[in-house]
Amino acid sequence: MNKKERINLIRELESELAYGRFVHTMNVASTAASLAMCYGFDVDKAETAGLLHDCAKCMNLGKMLKICEKAGLELSDIEKNSGSLLHSKAGAELAQSRYGVKDEDILNAIRYHTTGRPGMSLLEKIIFTADYIEPGRDSAPNLPVVRKLAFESIDDCVLQILRDTLSYLGTTGAEVDPMTQKTYEYYRRCDEERKFYE
Repeated sequence: MNKKERINLIRELESELAYGRFVHTMNVASTAASLAMCYGFDVDKAETAGLLHDCAKCMNLGKMLKICEKAGLELSDIEKNSGSLLHSKAGAELAQSRYGVKDEDILNAIRYHTTGRPGMSLLEKIIFTADYIEPGRDSAPNLPVVRKLAFESIDDCVLQILRDTLSYLGTTGAEVDPMTQKTYEYYRRCDEERKFYE
């Protein structure tokens, strides 16, 4: 994305998103770019995924459902009733249809930034992490530790975010999306195997 395209995208997002969501979006894009620099990843791709990760967040649930149904996506019952979960999948479809994104890695980073998934690419981990640690966040547990970890070991950071998220959801009694649990189990096993061979 060249400078003019970037400016146009930011202007469009500013007009589409609620102000607080727009500020969050800019923070995630900046944090994702910083993480990309840290891990030797394409900064432009990381920033683009960060800018678009919440592009469907301000839509109502009905509109999100229509976008996903039109795309023929299979949705779980919990997704059908939760804009907090559904905006990721709707956002990936919107990024493709409205914003012209064709890069599957960027689309997956948007699609899975809320729940994660087993075997995430580096970009997916970057957006998953940036969304959690961006400077405007202030209520997640262990934020200082997680923020430091993000620039030391992205895999350890992803595991810590998943662990903290599941722990928090357990205290609220909220229903846990099965993909989040599956992602946590995957990265927990990877961590155990890595430590076994060290």
